[in-house]
Amino acid sequence: MKIWVDADSCPVVIKEILFKAANRTGIHVTLVANQTVPIPASPCIKFIQVPSGFDVADNEIVKMLSAGDLVITADIPLAADAVEKGAFALNPRGEMYTSDNIRARLNMRDFLETLRSGGIDTGGPPALSQRNRKLFADQLDKFLTGYLKNI
Repeated sequence: MKIWVDADSCPVVIKEILFKAANRTGIHVTLVANQTVPIPASPCIKFIQVPSGFDVADNEIVKMLSAGDLVITADIPLAADAVEKGAFALNPRGEMYTSDNIRARLNMRDFLETLRSGGIDTGGPPALSQRNRKLFADQLDKFLTGYLKNI
């Protein structure tokens, strides 16, 4: 099992939680982005830089991930691709995407995109709160604990 991070938009505090988890558990974390992302020196943490372009990092993650891997992303289409491939997806706010909820998230995303393209300001997501950070850390810990119990 590996953890893949859509690092272009992943908040620094979430990356730090992932770095600590990688070092604590020995599970490999790979950040993928089209710009350089600083990472700590660790045999468990790797960075892959991809060329700039629409969904290049997302496509690289989907290409490399395997069933059972975990993808960290706020990108709902990437999460849907991961779930379809048998992987798991967790967003930085602590929500686990599943085959049960991903279709509804995609529909809402598409609806909001239609509103925006029609000139309606839907606003963006609120800033990442302390509660979101805790939810993410708790979900990640729950996932990793379950994985480590089964190996």
